[in-house]
Amino acid sequence: MCLILVVWRVHPVYRCVIAANRDEFHQRPTAPARWWTDKPDILGGRDLLANGTWLGLSRSGRFAALTNFRGAASRGPTAPSRGELVTRMLDSRRPLHEELAQLAQVGGRYNGFNLVVSDGEKLGIYESERGVGRELGPGVYGLSNHLLDTPWPKVHRAKSRLMNALGELPRTASILDLLRDDQPAADEDLPRTGVSLEWERLLSSAFVRSADYGTRCSTVVCMRADGATRFEEWSWAADGGESGRQSVQFTAGA
Repeated sequence: MCLILVVWRVHPVYRCVIAANRDEFHQRPTAPARWWTDKPDILGGRDLLANGTWLGLSRSGRFAALTNFRGAASRGPTAPSRGELVTRMLDSRRPLHEELAQLAQVGGRYNGFNLVVSDGEKLGIYESERGVGRELGPGVYGLSNHLLDTPWPKVHRAKSRLMNALGELPRTASILDLLRDDQPAADEDLPRTGVSLEWERLLSSAFVRSADYGTRCSTVVCMRADGATRFEEWSWAADGGESGRQSVQFTAGA
């Protein structure tokens, strides 16, 4: 996943709003979001190659979302799948501070990643590049494939548009619109992460569109203070057209 926006405990109605895009090669097999049959308390899409996920929620109100860290030294294909970290967070009953401590112990085994995680009460971030995690207070956060709130053009633009879109909740059309923004950044504003200029241009928009690699799905989650949760996910084909849609409502902690 290459873009995660989190609004945490600043909205008068919704304690948490999540807007996210997952970018991946189109050939990688993926199951759309649903309650998992083997772990029925987990809701999310599934990577059918490694069996993990990039974003998920639990019935208890926990959530976790992952991005890769672009530019980090790679441990290569023998490293374990980072998607399993999300599953472990959702499966756990430990409080946030214990989860962050555990990530500090095991994070070095994986290729570079960032993991946003909540135990339902508190929100935190673990960044493997720094090797430490920390709790986050109320605020609006943006994460792509670098450190939290690194002002890459698409992060800055998406956060700005999200602030306006929050006033339209419970309607989520404007949030989906910002996730579908395929405007690339100007060359002078592009980050330099070790990939080619062509790839930097391609990856600079919130919505990535190409024949081989691009935005596979967009997810919007709205959690009310009373636990009422709405999960919406749109799947996208290689041409950027819609290929599926999922909508789930449940009460976290019920």
